Amino acid sequence: MNYLSVHCRSIVPYTAGEQPRGRSFVKLNTNECPYPPSPEVERVLREFDASALRLYPDPENTALKAALSAKFGVPTQSIFVGNGSDEVLALCFPTFFDQGSTIAFADVTYTFYKVWAHTFGLNALIVPVDGELKIKAEDYLSLPPHVKGIVICDPNAPTGMSLPRTDLIKIIETNRDKLVIVDEAYCDFGKESLIGVLAEHPNLVIVKTLSKAFALAGARCGFAFASPELIAGLNTMKNSFNSYTVNAMTEKVAVAALSDSAYYAAVADKIIKERELASDVLRGMGFTVLPSDTNFIFASHKSVPASEIYFSLKENGVLVRHFKSDRISNFVRITIGTHEEMKTLFDKVSKIVKGKL
Repeated sequence: MNYLSVHCRSIVPYTAGEQPRGRSFVKLNTNECPYPPSPEVERVLREFDASALRLYPDPENTALKAALSAKFGVPTQSIFVGNGSDEVLALCFPTFFDQGSTIAFADVTYTFYKVWAHTFGLNALIVPVDGELKIKAEDYLSLPPHVKGIVICDPNAPTGMSLPRTDLIKIIETNRDKLVIVDEAYCDFGKESLIGVLAEHPNLVIVKTLSKAFALAGARCGFAFASPELIAGLNTMKNSFNSYTVNAMTEKVAVAALSDSAYYAAVADKIIKERELASDVLRGMGFTVLPSDTNFIFASHKSVPASEIYFSLKENGVLVRHFKSDRISNFVRITIGTHEEMKTLFDKVSKIVKGKL
């Protein structure tokens, strides 16, 4: 007897990057920050009162919303928080789109969008990126009337490339009858956020995370900025699943992280410099490296298949990400690590492309 629903059996879940056990790797496959969180986060953890865990956390996340408001200049009634940006994004799908609705997103982008669309009974209009794997604004300016929403990852994953800010605004303004969700998970590594134009665009939802630039992937904290009406809808949907999505410890460390802008600006600067160095080094080895505004690079070698690079690196203690999708199967995605981690990567890759490993 199969007790699973037919719908559950039809879902192909998202596949996360490998989390290795039992062996030490240079881990450059899941876009985690290579540096620790702010010392302020460490202080909060040291001083945390464990007895407070007997109580439920604040379901309104009042302190965290106040910290986000101070950091980003957005009113608290325009802020929604959740257990990582994945949860926030997932809640957007049933909140804003009825079952059977159609939403548009790129063919080469964050693969969870397709999973959520199917999970929540939505149709997907897949918009191909161009021959250089870029999302083109003009492809979103004349969408069919039945399309109710657009999801854009900017900078895009896994390519790392961004749309010009003017193009994003044009998409939002041209599609005033559609909701536009912009996933800014990687925005802190060289791309200006759209937060400054949020108030002018009631059809815009911006989703961000503390997992990347703020080094809190293990804490799980994401958030959305939108009009108060849209945020109220997200709260309705959240409270229909779980009123306590952000735990007490995460809220405290998130508030601490948001208070230390100088520390995280320095971290982002180090990652950006290392990213540019890595791009130059790999190009010197015969790779095509796409321009990146993220904490990773997307690279393809002129003669060595990406699958061979991926497996050879893994056998020799370095993890990168390889996607089997047709258009990007000859690329590897490489998270930017510390300078020493990247030196190890360069050494291994140099031997692979020379046939010595």
